[in-house]
Amino acid sequence: MKNPNNMSFLEHLEELRWHIIRSLISVVLCAFICFIFKDFIFDTVIFGPKKMSFPTYKFLCKASNLIGVETTFCLSEFPFIIQNRTMTGQFSAHVMTSLISGFIISFPYVLFEFWKFISPGLLKNEKVKSKVFIFISSLLFFVGVLFGYYIVTPLSINFLATYQVSDLVLNEIDLASYISLVRSSAVASGIIFELPIIIYFLSKIGLVTPEGLIKYRKFALVGVLVLAALITPPDIASQIIVAIPIVILYQVSIFISKIVVKRNHNEIRS
Repeated sequence: MKNPNNMSFLEHLEELRWHIIRSLISVVLCAFICFIFKDFIFDTVIFGPKKMSFPTYKFLCKASNLIGVETTFCLSEFPFIIQNRTMTGQFSAHVMTSLISGFIISFPYVLFEFWKFISPGLLKNEKVKSKVFIFISSLLFFVGVLFGYYIVTPLSINFLATYQVSDLVLNEIDLASYISLVRSSAVASGIIFELPIIIYFLSKIGLVTPEGLIKYRKFALVGVLVLAALITPPDIASQIIVAIPIVILYQVSIFISKIVVKRNHNEIRS
């Protein structure tokens, strides 16, 4: 293996290309496995939030009954059907869903390839922490995906599926629209939960400081509320449920930024 310090720009690009290729291969292999297990991916995972037996609905129904509040979480079934309107609709949904699922499953390996590419430019003690980085990043991503799937998705489906401008209008949801909501809620939440990792690297290279994060915290909180409003139904309860973990992640990011900046100063002094 060539010494990274002696590699030219084109050689670095070649190295990056192979990291990307290996990452894509891992995604495709996992996607192929998901493609084979179509029944589980769709009937159990994708269409799970459409069933009133979904754990989130059962929990919220019991919670609503305890406090004596009427809710749509206790319906026998949702008043809408899912249908396909195009010849290639179901096959396209199958392929795209398999690819997204493959990316989610192979995320730790993709991170590993990313780390292998940047690790030659890191200090020795930073390289030792690679396993911790991959573990924490993967954990945050998977927790975010689960949050999006079990919280954001059912709240969105429950609101949008029961909302009607008139009893004369029936909800016949297109397959692509439904799957897009489930996929985007899960993946977007997974990416949002990577905020502490992103702040770590931005603080490491000096683009972000804890003072700056604290100074613009009010604006960040407004942004969080706007983001929560975009990915959830327009009711206060749902937006608060989504906003709370994002606010916590922002506070954790400030703490992480302080640690990184302090270490950078200590390294410069020594």
